[in-house]
Amino acid sequence: MKRKETRKIERQYRKGEERLLGRIMIDLCAPVEDIDTHSKHKATEEGIALCLSGGGYRAMLFHLGALWRLNELGILKKIARISSVSGGSIVAGVLGMNWDKLDFDSSLFAQGFISQVVKPIRRLAEKTIDIKAILEGLFTPGTINNRLIQIYKKTLFGKTTLRDMPDDPPRFVINASNVQSGALWRFMKPYMADWKVGRINQPDIPLAVAVGASSAFPPFLSPVVLRLRISDFVPNSGDGLQKEPFMSRVILTDGGVYDNLGIETAWKRYRTVLVSDGGGQIEPEAKPRKNWISHLFRTFQIVNNQVRSLRKRQVIQSFKNGSRQGTYWGIQTDIADYDLTDALSYPHDKTMELARIRTRLKRLDPTLQERLINWGYAVCDAAIRKHVDRGYEPPKSFPYPESNI
Repeated sequence: MKRKETRKIERQYRKGEERLLGRIMIDLCAPVEDIDTHSKHKATEEGIALCLSGGGYRAMLFHLGALWRLNELGILKKIARISSVSGGSIVAGVLGMNWDKLDFDSSLFAQGFISQVVKPIRRLAEKTIDIKAILEGLFTPGTINNRLIQIYKKTLFGKTTLRDMPDDPPRFVINASNVQSGALWRFMKPYMADWKVGRINQPDIPLAVAVGASSAFPPFLSPVVLRLRISDFVPNSGDGLQKEPFMSRVILTDGGVYDNLGIETAWKRYRTVLVSDGGGQIEPEAKPRKNWISHLFRTFQIVNNQVRSLRKRQVIQSFKNGSRQGTYWGIQTDIADYDLTDALSYPHDKTMELARIRTRLKRLDPTLQERLINWGYAVCDAAIRKHVDRGYEPPKSFPYPESNI
C-alpha cells in the first residue's frame, strides 16, 4: 500500500475516534432518564408473573423442576404471565401449547403435568440439536436457525402457532432481541411487537419460530429473519422505526442478549414476580484463547454475566425495599441461605457442578437431567416457602429421589 493511501486511512481512523469520543462525552453529560416505551401500564397491578431465564438445556431442566413444585403448591394455575427467554422459552412453549391438556383439579393441581410437559422436555434433552442445526445449516440449503426451527417443529411444536396458545391467563410472552432496533421483540398470542418498530395483532407465527428466535444463541444459532408484510402492522404503533427496512425484514437474536432473566415484560406490569434463574457460572480462564471467535465468545460471556448480575441485584433490591413482592431462586443459589430447617438438602458444591454445565442444546444423560430437575424443584420450594408463603407444607422428597445429588 502506498504511503499516501496509508496516511489517508490513518486520518479517517483518527476522525472516527474523535467522533466516537465526542459521542461518549455527550452521553456522559446527558441527564439520566427513563426510556418511554409507551406502555399503558404506568403502575403495577395485582397478579403473579413468572420469569424463566436463558441457559440452554441446563436452564430448561432447572425451570422444569421449579414448575413441578409450583404445580404441587397450586401456584402454577394462579400465574397471570409467564415471560421467558432462550432455554426458558423452550419449556414455556411446551407448557403453553399443552396448557389446556393439563387437567387442573379442584386443588389447582395439574394432573397432566408429567405427561404433557415433563416427558416432552426430557425427550428433547436426550438429543443434541445445536451441532446438528449448525452442520445442516452450513452444508445444506437454509440458515442454521432455520434448521433449529425445523428441529423444534419435529420434536416439540409441530404446526402449533401463537394463535393456538391459551387465552389469558396465563399470558405466555416469548422474548427475542431485535438486532436492528436494539429493543425487545415480544411474541404472544394477542400480538407481537417491538415498541420502536410497532405491533402486529393476532400474529400467525409458528411457535417453533418464536422459540427459535428466543433461543438463537449468538453467534452460532443466530439470527432469525422474519419477513413481514408492512400492511400487517398497526399504524402509528411504533416509535421512530415504523418504516423500512425495519418492518419488512426483522432480524432477531437470543432474548437473553437484551434481558437474560426474562423480567422486562413482567416487571413493568405485576407487583408479584417470581424469577427462576438457570444461568450458569462463568469460569476463570488463566490462558484465554486469542483467536477472534474464541475471544468474541469469551467477551460475550463476560458481558452476559455482568448484565445478569445487574438484573439480579435490581430484582433482589426491589424485594427488599418493598417495591415488588415475590422471590428469586437461581441455579447458583446456596439453599442453606434460606435458613429453613425442613428444606430439601442439596450440598452447594453439588449444585455448583450443575451451574457449570455448558450453555448448550446438547444431550444430557438421564441422571444429570434428573439432578437438574431435582435442584430446580428444591430451590424453588425453599424460595417460595421463605419469601412468599410460609404456610405451605414442605415436600416429602425430590421428584427423582434415586438421583438426589
